[in-house]
Amino acid sequence: MPYVNIRITREGATRAQKAALIKGVTGLLKDVLDKDPATTFVVLDEVELEDWGVGGLPVDAYRRTLELKADK
Repeated sequence: MPYVNIRITREGATRAQKAALIKGVTGLLKDVLDKDPATTFVVLDEVELEDWGVGGLPVDAYRRTLELKADK
């Protein structure tokens, strides 16, 4: 009974995109580990940008530093 938790930043993933993630992960578990899709659970959590940190910074600030580096 696999349980998969996917966390993404809340940036407007559509219902169709979320459904594709659920279908894709379920299919991957079926193909690789022969897990039954009927007992495979996939949960999507959307996290606000200010609640997600990378490199010691909130995601939006981290992305700005990457953009500044790319502009140089």
